[in-house]
Amino acid sequence: MAGIRAAQKEKTRRALIQAAMNQLSAEHGYASLSLREVTREAGIAPTSFYRHFQNMEELGLTLVDEGGLALRQLLRQSRQQIAKGGSIVRASVTTFMEFVANNTAIFRLLLQEKSGNSKEFRLAVQREVEHFTAELADYLVAEQQFSHELAELQADAIVRIVFSAGADVLDASVTERQQLLEMTIAQVRLVARGAETTRALAKSTKS
Repeated sequence: MAGIRAAQKEKTRRALIQAAMNQLSAEHGYASLSLREVTREAGIAPTSFYRHFQNMEELGLTLVDEGGLALRQLLRQSRQQIAKGGSIVRASVTTFMEFVANNTAIFRLLLQEKSGNSKEFRLAVQREVEHFTAELADYLVAEQQFSHELAELQADAIVRIVFSAGADVLDASVTERQQLLEMTIAQVRLVARGAETTRALAKSTKS
C-alpha cells in the first residue's frame, strides 16, 4: 500500500514538472507562471501542490536541476560512443544542439534565469554551467592529457561558445540550425587547436 502511494505521489510530482515545462515559451517565462495554471494543467487541486513542492521557486529549481542532469548524461553518452570512432567535437556539439531543439522550454528557462531576478535561480543555473565545464575539463585531463589549468581554460571557452549557439538555435529554422551547428563545430575546433598549440609551445619552452 505504501509503495502504491509513493508511486502515485511521484506520478503527480512528474505531472507538475511537465505542466510547468509545457507552459514555458519565449513569451511566457517562468516568473509569469502561476501555481493555479500549473496545477490546472497537471489535473490536481492547487492545495495538493504543497505536498510536492514548498513553492513555485522550488519547482523551478527542480526543472533547472533535472534539465542540466539530462543534458550532462547525453553528453557523457556521446563521449563514450567516441571510443567506437568519430569526432568528439562533432558528436558533443550535435548532441547539445539536438537537446536544445528537443527541449526548448528547459533551455529557455536556463537562459532566462541565468540573469533573472531570483538569486536562487541564478546560482542554480551557474552551478549547472559549472558542472558542464568541470566534466569537460576532467575529460580533457583524463583522455587528452592536458594540464588542469589548460583544460579548465579550454572547457570554459567551449561551454561559453556552445551555450551562446544554443540560444541562437531556439528560434532558428532547420537550415539555420544546420549552419549554426557547423559554425559552432568549427569554433570549438579552433579553441581545441589553440589549446593544443599552447601546450606544444609550453613543452618546447621547457625542453
